[in-house]
Amino acid sequence: MDLPRGIVDRFGRPMAALSDLTKEQRLTLQGGDLGYYVASNASGKVVTLSAALTISAVWACIVRSAQAMASLPLDLYRKTAGGRQRQDGALADLISLSPNADQTPVEFWEGMFSWMLATGNAYAEIDRVNGRPSSLMPLPATHVRPFRNKVSGELFYEVREPGTSRPRVIGREDMFHLRGWGFGGDEGMSPIRWGTQSLGAAMAADEASAKMFGSGMQASGVLKTNQRISPEQRPQLQAMMSEYAGSTKAGKLMILEAGMEFEQLTLNPDDAQMLETRRFSIEEVCRWFGVPPIVIGHSAAGQTMWGTGVEQIFLSWMQLGINPVLKKVEQRIRKQLIPLREQRDTYAEFNREAMLQMDSKAKAEFIRAMVTMGVMKPDEARDKLNIEREGGAADLLWMQGAMKPMDMILKGK
Repeated sequence: MDLPRGIVDRFGRPMAALSDLTKEQRLTLQGGDLGYYVASNASGKVVTLSAALTISAVWACIVRSAQAMASLPLDLYRKTAGGRQRQDGALADLISLSPNADQTPVEFWEGMFSWMLATGNAYAEIDRVNGRPSSLMPLPATHVRPFRNKVSGELFYEVREPGTSRPRVIGREDMFHLRGWGFGGDEGMSPIRWGTQSLGAAMAADEASAKMFGSGMQASGVLKTNQRISPEQRPQLQAMMSEYAGSTKAGKLMILEAGMEFEQLTLNPDDAQMLETRRFSIEEVCRWFGVPPIVIGHSAAGQTMWGTGVEQIFLSWMQLGINPVLKKVEQRIRKQLIPLREQRDTYAEFNREAMLQMDSKAKAEFIRAMVTMGVMKPDEARDKLNIEREGGAADLLWMQGAMKPMDMILKGK
């Protein structure tokens, strides 16, 4: 594929020197430009990124995952002879204090994770000062297209800025690219594109149920009589029945005359099946995004929302759903933002322990185990609780000493 005419680089200069960037070298299975992509499916619904976000389950899966991961502390470390040491400096500030002039770290990473979860890719342009990264400016994943030089195989990115007609090219070294799950190509795979059948069915079910409740006859009951009611009596009868409508009238005794009988209506089988279809759609969407339904407030039939079983589900989600994504980001930071000569010893890491913040019991057991086994100093435990350090003996490693060899006990030691 030839480059379009008028293409420019990140500085606005014509890209005539890159006229041989013609053939794409990407895998067939890849993410898509969901801003313009129209997926065909059996439901007849048009599935785009914007359309998919109207499904509450899609919205909740992306929001819950992105917020959970973006809220974790991210720090820069260097390996030392004694273990590791947290680093300060420009790069540490870039990833954990101020990624750019407009966003906080949580806002930046939340947006990157959201793009990555929805489209399979997230992009941020790297600005540099003296060769060092100084700013990360996020780009819409729907407006970025990776491609390769057919001669050298070098990776480039074509960016189409909204409101402009001239695309520009960014080199691999100046693009921070997070790839979602995929088969190893230049792009991650989008669950919205590949899940178009499931999402289309969910959109159709939502539309059908809305029409059912919006224009269907949804009476709660009927009043039956074997006598004819005159037009003058109908408003009076309606007014009488309104006296028993509403939760505040619950338990009120109804008096019926002239052989009248009240019969309560139930949901017909077709409507009940519609509700069951919507329940299945939620579980299907969660399967595409790798999020347990209970995380977005949906429990399966017979499942409780509380208890140790739910706790294990959350731990499984953190291990199988969240941790692989965090690992991708950590390795991308190491590969692209840290100078090559420092990559062996310097790395970024999310603090997974922060996931225990809302579980006071689990956090207390974790800290107690770490201190009593001599892994963590009492002062380090106080740091995790945001309590001022004590110093002295609290800055030493301690170990549980209740158990002793029998010979020492017999000697009274």
